[in-house]
Amino acid sequence: MSLTIYLIRHGQTEWSLSGQHTGQTDLPLTPEGEIQASRLAPFLSKVQFSAVFTSPLKRARRTCELAGLARHSQIDPDLAEWNYGDYEGFTTEEILKESSDWNLFANGTPNGESPIEVSERCDRLIERVSLLSGNIALFSHGHFFSALAARWIGLPILLGEHLELSTSSISTLGFSAHHPETRVISGWNAVL
Repeated sequence: MSLTIYLIRHGQTEWSLSGQHTGQTDLPLTPEGEIQASRLAPFLSKVQFSAVFTSPLKRARRTCELAGLARHSQIDPDLAEWNYGDYEGFTTEEILKESSDWNLFANGTPNGESPIEVSERCDRLIERVSLLSGNIALFSHGHFFSALAARWIGLPILLGEHLELSTSSISTLGFSAHHPETRVISGWNAVL
C-alpha cells in the first residue's frame, strides 16, 4: 500500500499579503490568489488522486476549485486554519509589541486554539488519512500545514515553526523509499 499526501496551501488573500493572522475570518482570494491557484491545475491534472479534502474556509475551497479538483472534494473541518482567537487579524509584529516572547507554536493564542488542540486535530487527520492509499490532496492553510507536517514525522508541534509555506504552494508527505515504515516530508514549499 502506497500513500502520498499533497499539501496544497490556498492562494493569496488580502491578509496573507499583509501578514495578518487569518484563522476563522473567511476571506476570498485576491485576483493574484486566483491566478496562483489556477497555475496549480496543469500540474495537479497529471496526478491521479484517490481522495481530495478541503478546509471549510472559502480561500481553500476556491483554490481547490481553480486547481481543478473540486468536483470530488470533501470538506473536512480538521483542515481549518489555526483559530487565532484574540490575535485574529493582527500581524506578528503587532502581537510581539504586546507579548515580546510570543510564539504561536509554543503558546497558541488567547481565546483561540492551543498547540495541544491543534496537535490533536493534526493527529486525528493523520489517523484518518493513513487508512487511505494512493495520492491524497489536502487543501488548507499555512500554519495548520506546518503543524501537520511536524506531526506526520512524529515531531512536537513546536517544530512546525521551522516549516514556512508560500501561498499556492505544494508540499508532499509520504514514506521513505528505503525504510517503508518511516514517514518523511518528501517535498516542501514548491511554487509553480
